[in-house]
Amino acid sequence: MSQPRFSFRPALLDTLANYDKKQLTSDIVAGLTVGVVALPLAMAFAIASGMKPEAGLFTAIIAGFLISALGGSRVQIGGPAGAFIVVVYDIIEKYGVANLLIATSLAGILLFAMGLTRLGSLIRYIPLPIVIGFTNGIAVLIAVSQLKDFFGIPIAKMPGDFFAQIHLLVTNAAHADWRSMLVAALSLLFLVVWARTVQPAMKGSGRWARLCSILPGSVLVLIMATLASWLLALPIDTIGTRFGGVPQGLPGFVLPDFSWKLVKQLFAPTLTIALLCAIESLLCARIADNLIDDRHDPNQELMAQGIANFITPFFGGMPATGTIARTVTNVRSGGRSPVAGIAHALLLLAVVLFAAPLAHDVPLAALAAILMFMAWNMGEWHEFVRLRHLSTLYRIQMLATFFLTVVIDLTTAVEVGLLLACVFFVYRISSLTHIEAIDSTSLSQPLPAGVAAYSIYGSLFFGAVDKLERLLDAKSGSDKVLILALHQLISLDSTGLDALDALRRTLERHGAQLLLCGPNRQPRELMTRTGFLTRLGENNCLDNLPAALERASIFAV
Repeated sequence: MSQPRFSFRPALLDTLANYDKKQLTSDIVAGLTVGVVALPLAMAFAIASGMKPEAGLFTAIIAGFLISALGGSRVQIGGPAGAFIVVVYDIIEKYGVANLLIATSLAGILLFAMGLTRLGSLIRYIPLPIVIGFTNGIAVLIAVSQLKDFFGIPIAKMPGDFFAQIHLLVTNAAHADWRSMLVAALSLLFLVVWARTVQPAMKGSGRWARLCSILPGSVLVLIMATLASWLLALPIDTIGTRFGGVPQGLPGFVLPDFSWKLVKQLFAPTLTIALLCAIESLLCARIADNLIDDRHDPNQELMAQGIANFITPFFGGMPATGTIARTVTNVRSGGRSPVAGIAHALLLLAVVLFAAPLAHDVPLAALAAILMFMAWNMGEWHEFVRLRHLSTLYRIQMLATFFLTVVIDLTTAVEVGLLLACVFFVYRISSLTHIEAIDSTSLSQPLPAGVAAYSIYGSLFFGAVDKLERLLDAKSGSDKVLILALHQLISLDSTGLDALDALRRTLERHGAQLLLCGPNRQPRELMTRTGFLTRLGENNCLDNLPAALERASIFAV
């Protein structure tokens, strides 16, 4: 049964069909837990991206609500993500915050169009080494971007270039602040101990123990570091000293200046945001599917991501996508419907409305430690160790994407990675294509004099036509007939067909005849549709090899 051309059905509608009070309670508890987890991350991501902390909170509220309410996954939590830190920072440095907001809205339109045209499943075809390469590259860049606040180095603004960042950090290393370093080091140590020792020991030991096993250490670090900064009056950078705190209240609607000329300038960042959002959200949704034994709708998810990213910038937000850490927390806390994601957004809204002044004393060193820990967990570092067991082509794709992400930018890295993937795919497929001479001893009757016969295996396409061209060199000048057995040829493209036609013409000029036998459905349909069989002669395309040999005896005499 064919699918409808346009389908917009959020997962929320399906889950509410058999919804009950027990599930509502579980979803609300899970939503509140995720909301607490999202609070420090949203502010940290915004600050690391070069924006004010409230931009992260507004994004988590608005985009988080829309992605849950309209998305194609039952449990995915949307909001600002660590993967966007490097991308957003680079865009702000090159184009400014106002143009970032326009690029995000344009990316939202592109994402919705991708979902509308049912391209969601195509995102899954991005090769694994490219995803691992840019993910690890982003993790490195996030860690480097946080060294300034981790060590309390007084640098007004970090450059976007990797080597410029390293040079600036080394040049100003002597001005590091020991109090910021102490707060950051203790925060990072607590995060490691909490995740590696405390949480595993708490699993299955009672209600409060289970809560502690779910609650990330970032929340506790934020609370303890803020209390220490306030009680000890530490002279270190905080959200209040750098940004003036977080405004208490709802954001206003702002319409940025827009022009077609600007759209053309922002094409590259728009494409980057849309592609990264699509990849991250669908990867996150697939992980969520495995956790709850469900299957999300990738096209609905992309449309929801598009709506969220189109609307959020008008309220001062930043790009949003599905977030793996918060989604996993949601599932482990008992969330099984989009109601949990909606509850998480409402909790953050309540925090902004009633508790925003409390963020004044949050130390930036503690947020830097949280992001450093997140960057370590984000990277798939074991993949570098596994490289020695993998093919050279895999290594080249992954390492090229990784180094280009770090040294140049994510857009270039993904473009080059995909180009390499295409080139290597063509190489692998062409290496599987081969042409072998048919052994006359395997036939029921010997090959007639003046007849050469070959079998083509694999796919005859633009990357493998040279193997067909080499047939003329292998064929004896006294041969009057060349038989090509095509029963093992699985596909034929227009370039391969053109090579066949060129072979036919060359043989005719030398007084020889080309015969084909046993073509499969796709090659035969292409030959018929393009008129090749008419030029060859319908009688010269036989069903099997014995028939071709019988036909060859006519020309070989």
